[in-house]
Amino acid sequence: MSIVGIVPAGGSGVRLGARGPKAFAVLGGRCMLEWSVEVLAGACDRVVVAVPPGHDREPDWVAGGPSRSASVRNALDAVPEAQLVVVHDAARPLLTLDLVRRCIAAAPDGGGAIAAAPVTDTVKEADSSGRVVRTLDRASLWSIQTPQVFGADILRGALAVDDATLAAATDDASLVEAAGHTVVVVEASAENFKVTTAADLRRAEGILANRC
Repeated sequence: MSIVGIVPAGGSGVRLGARGPKAFAVLGGRCMLEWSVEVLAGACDRVVVAVPPGHDREPDWVAGGPSRSASVRNALDAVPEAQLVVVHDAARPLLTLDLVRRCIAAAPDGGGAIAAAPVTDTVKEADSSGRVVRTLDRASLWSIQTPQVFGADILRGALAVDDATLAAATDDASLVEAAGHTVVVVEASAENFKVTTAADLRRAEGILANRC
């Protein structure tokens, strides 16, 4: 089976305070993107990165699209041989090979598997005025991460929607779910967080230092 990793890496880096795309910010002495690509290469036959247009200079780097899922679609178009796809955000550089392998193993036929951490905070739903409507049962709530693993044909079908639908999707699993497929969660560490701000970057630096 051909397993292909796809890394959407089109974030602007504005909230991070970076001078260029977020994926190219320096983390632990390396480009942030490199941490995820290296781990994925340990479980995938090929890794394709969707970068901002104009940055597609390296082999297996393709130009991203106007939205995250559009970038995933562009990368998927570049790997017609793919049978199983592992999608992982470049902004989650603390990925582990164990998590990738567990997501691959858990992906059901005809569906997908996604990394997620159990929600530990109390979560409340509020209306537009800020009035609390109800308190949700956190026992059934998960904070969704990547990697997200799908059969390639399932993901291709889920991504075959209009650009507005792609832009509204917060992750690829939501598109796969909307297409009627089963998606299961794979418990992951809260350390697999998304780097968005400079504080996140410092936190990631500390965790990487402890791993070395």
